[in-house]
Amino acid sequence: MLGYLGRGLSLEFTAVQQFSTQARLLATWGLDAEAGRLQSLVAERMRLADRIIARMLAVGAAPGASQLRPVRVGTTLSAMLEEDSRLDADTQDLYGAAVAHCMRMEDADNRLFFGGLRNDGQTVTRELAKWLAELGRPGKGAKF
Repeated sequence: MLGYLGRGLSLEFTAVQQFSTQARLLATWGLDAEAGRLQSLVAERMRLADRIIARMLAVGAAPGASQLRPVRVGTTLSAMLEEDSRLDADTQDLYGAAVAHCMRMEDADNRLFFGGLRNDGQTVTRELAKWLAELGRPGKGAKF
């Protein structure tokens, strides 16, 4: 279980770093509304990371040795969001694998925990998908 918690924390911190970097870049491009929208996803990812840390402490482990992936910035908003969607999919896949593992091990408490992370993480999944769909509409402008 600690392996899933550690990998989940690494992915959440990777998302925080990536989304924060992208938001800062968007702000330098003068896209303040878009930067703010991405910052709200940073806050959601931090809430999930905090839950993982609390869970680790509850089972007697301290977070350590997180391995963050390199930040994928992108040269357009669409490219950034596509990178974010890939990272989000990896995170959701990990939580799904953790749920399946817990079911095999008949570990109901951790199954509920990882299922909750997966469900709550879908807020980000839906927002990224919605945002990408909005950008796909005609007339949104080439810089996006």
